[in-house]
Amino acid sequence: MRAGFLGGRGTKRLSVTSASVGIIVAATIFYGPVAADTIESEKHDFRIVTLAEELEHPWGLAFLPDGSMLVTERPGRLNIIKEGEAPSVIPGVPDVVEDGQGGLLDVALHPAFQENRLIYLSYSGEGDGGAGTVVVRGRLENERLVDVEKIFAVARKSGGGRHFGSRLLFGADGLLYITSGERGDPDRAQDLNDHAGKVIRVTPEGRVPENNPFTGNASARPEIYSWGHRNPQGLALQPDTGRIWAVEHGPRGGDELNVIEAGANYGWPVITYGRSYAGFSIGEGTEKAGMTQPATYWVPSISPSGLSFYNGDAFPKWSGNLFAGGLSARALVRMELVGTRVVHQERLLVDLDERVRDVRQGPDGFLYLLIDDSEGSVLRLEPVS
Repeated sequence: MRAGFLGGRGTKRLSVTSASVGIIVAATIFYGPVAADTIESEKHDFRIVTLAEELEHPWGLAFLPDGSMLVTERPGRLNIIKEGEAPSVIPGVPDVVEDGQGGLLDVALHPAFQENRLIYLSYSGEGDGGAGTVVVRGRLENERLVDVEKIFAVARKSGGGRHFGSRLLFGADGLLYITSGERGDPDRAQDLNDHAGKVIRVTPEGRVPENNPFTGNASARPEIYSWGHRNPQGLALQPDTGRIWAVEHGPRGGDELNVIEAGANYGWPVITYGRSYAGFSIGEGTEKAGMTQPATYWVPSISPSGLSFYNGDAFPKWSGNLFAGGLSARALVRMELVGTRVVHQERLLVDLDERVRDVRQGPDGFLYLLIDDSEGSVLRLEPVS
C-alpha cells in the first residue's frame, strides 16, 4: 500500500491505478476524521487530524481553490488529495533525479491560477556534470499536467545528492522566488556567476526582471536576488509587510531565519553560527562587514524546512506568528515577531516525534503539515475550544 486517506468511521480498501507510473497501488479510505487527543500549547489547545498516509517522503504542498491539495512525493509523484478520497497521482510530471535529498520537491500555484490553471514544480534535474535545481510550469487540466515547460535551471550541474534548496514562492510583486542550495560545495554560495546557494527571482515566464539587483553586472547571473545561502528550504510571504522570509540549514548548528533583501549577501560560508560536522570552526567568525545577520539562528540545529505565516481565524492568538518545520528537531516551531526580531519561540508536537517537512495555512484557517518519512503523512491542526 503506497498512499491512503484517513478520515474515521469504518474502513474501505480499494485499488487505484496510476497511469503515470504504470502500477497498481492499494489505498485506504476512512470515513470521518481520525483525531488525536487534545494537545496543549502556550496559546491554543488543538488536535491532530491525519488526512493522508503512506506517502513516500512528501515534500511540497499547495492548495487548489476548491480546498483540495497538491502534494509532491520526492520519488517523482504529484498527488491531488481531496476530502474523503484516496490520493490520486497526476500524470505529466517530468523525470526527476532521486538522489539523496533530490527528487520532486516543491509545488506552487500561479497567482492567477483560477484563470490560467498554471502550477509550478521544482525538482532535481539531470544535466551535464550531474544534477541541479530545475523549475517547470504546466497547466492542470482534468487532473493531468499538460504543456509543461522549463522556466529555470541552475546552469552548473554537479554530482551528489545534497542541498538543492527548491522552495517556490510568488511574492507580493507577482514574481517567482526560488531557493537554490549550494550542492554541498560552500564556495559556490559566494560566486555571483553561479546560481547555487542563492535566492533566484524571475517572472512567471522565467524571464529576468529588469530591477533584479545584478542585471547590470556582467560577472553575475542576472536571476540572482540574494546570495551567500547554504540550503534554504523554506520561504514565506509576510501578509502585512510583503517581506520575504527564508529558513536555511546550517552545518552543525547555525540554521538561520532571514529576511530576504535584494542584493544582500547572507555570508555562507564566510560567516556562520555553525561548525563543521567534525567540530571545527568555519570561515571568519559570525559577522563581517557587508554580510547580513540572520533574524535568528539555531544552535543546535533544528534543520528547518517549510515556513508559513499565520493570519487565519481558527487560531486567533497565533495571528502574525511564523511557523517553521523542524526535521532534526522533530517539531513544529512557532515564532513570535516584533518587526524583524524573533522575541519568543515555542516547539510544538515534540511528543509526536516526526520530521516536519512543510507547513502551510489552509484556506479554512487550519495549519497543514507534511511528515517526511518513507511512509509519510499529511496532518491538519484544528483548534479545540
